[in-house]
Amino acid sequence: MAIHAQYLTIKRRQRVAHSKKPLKNPDVFRYVTEHLRDGWSPDQMAGRLKLDHPADRHWSITAETIYGWIYEKEQIAAGWYQYLRRGQKKRRKRSGRKVHRSHIPERVSIHERAEAINRRQEFGHWEGDTVEGKSHRESVHTEVERVSRRLAGRKVAAITSEAALQAQEMIFTVLPEHARRSTTLDNGRENHLHFRLRRLMMATYFADPYSSWQRGTNEHGNWHLRYYYPKGTDFNEVTEEELQEVIEEINQRPRKILGYQTAKEVFNDLLEKGRGVAIGI
Repeated sequence: MAIHAQYLTIKRRQRVAHSKKPLKNPDVFRYVTEHLRDGWSPDQMAGRLKLDHPADRHWSITAETIYGWIYEKEQIAAGWYQYLRRGQKKRRKRSGRKVHRSHIPERVSIHERAEAINRRQEFGHWEGDTVEGKSHRESVHTEVERVSRRLAGRKVAAITSEAALQAQEMIFTVLPEHARRSTTLDNGRENHLHFRLRRLMMATYFADPYSSWQRGTNEHGNWHLRYYYPKGTDFNEVTEEELQEVIEEINQRPRKILGYQTAKEVFNDLLEKGRGVAIGI
């Protein structure tokens, strides 16, 4: 995977850096270096340690301390900074895939969505989108559950309505009904067969054209995925197994918005409360 691509080349320098002064104590040092390799941010590590070890000073550390260690001279040479996510966001182009609002059959506007969905008061409502690959061909259809922020995705051979529907059915059919109540989509041509999700007792809603912020949960989930697969990625070279490993890694990171629980933990807890079965998707 991309996050580990340069690991072997910097391994020797990291060994040298490991012999330097440890980060707070050996336990924290080991925790930080292991989770950096897993793509965790300093904020996620500090927040999760506080959640797992409350009031334990041995494990207490701040994100600022971790950042400070990463950018020490000897750690710069070791290359730990390369495991940090790129925080700078690129402005999305106004142009892109054309929308076909008037041509989408049985389209229901996001403005008709219930307040319980808008306020994240009910589990089982998703947001979907397509993460495009090289040459706008083989891509990934993603769905993110709004309450737990759990990401799900499947490769699609082409950006078509048939391929998107097949991916959605693979994602949703393994879930109990209370975990797949609705999904909110954009106005791309690949969503023209959305109404077939009614076979799964799912409602479908559509954001306004050029209003990606109305599906911000999915946009953020795709941002995490893009860390591994930047624009221009040829998904023909990515296996379904590799994709699912990346998605699982994303879902097992602590999230500040979830009180430093992971999306997987929250999702499975909500499944259990609804008498669902915790499964991998």
